[in-house]
Amino acid sequence: MTTTSPPPRADDADSDRLKALLRRAATGRDGQAWSDLWTELYHNGSLEVADPLVLPTLADMAETDRADVAAPALHLAGALLVRADMRYETRNLRHRYAPDVARLLDAANRWRQATADPDDYCHLVEAVLNLEGEIHWAEDLIWGLVGEEYELECPDPDGCATLWVILGERGFFSAGEDYGLSDDVQTFPLHPAAPHTLEGLGRRLHDLALADGHEKVARTLTYAFGEATCPECRRRFSVIEQVMARAT
Repeated sequence: MTTTSPPPRADDADSDRLKALLRRAATGRDGQAWSDLWTELYHNGSLEVADPLVLPTLADMAETDRADVAAPALHLAGALLVRADMRYETRNLRHRYAPDVARLLDAANRWRQATADPDDYCHLVEAVLNLEGEIHWAEDLIWGLVGEEYELECPDPDGCATLWVILGERGFFSAGEDYGLSDDVQTFPLHPAAPHTLEGLGRRLHDLALADGHEKVARTLTYAFGEATCPECRRRFSVIEQVMARAT
């Protein structure tokens, strides 16, 4: 009589896959591993974010001296925590792994201060905000800073128009959503906030960027926390308030 080993349980197979993906990601040379981790932990939840391996291992990666390992670990960890906050409407995951979250936040702030590339810097700021867990729209804010544009809705109660707010190399202006299809589209200059008038998060991020040597990011933030004009109704509105509205 012959016997065979029982097939692995689904949870054992998932644990093995998670271990393998984290091990590959930690090499810093396997972009597909990071892509798979995002897909299976964040996008479709086929792997469990509360697994004891996830946040402690990402914290270990964040504490290395390799930016190609630390930065994606911080980005993923912050996003996973925000997603868990919103999905379950509790902060249980943060509380359960509080020591690891503290390690991640310390690492994010160290890398933030040492990063020269403006886009990488913005993504690390996003990681800091996500790890702190005080806002859930950090991704939308940073997406516009890095991509140099926001697609927003006019705040008019009747839903006046969809518009683009451009901030970066192409200038600082608002326009109709088809602005890129013609040279004849009318544009309206943005109205940046004066740095001394910034409050709350805007003031904090502006001061951080200046302290970290990112004057260009600091200047762009004054536009993100300033005002734009709707091309249809000519109403001036707060850019950041519409960024927040888009994220809800």
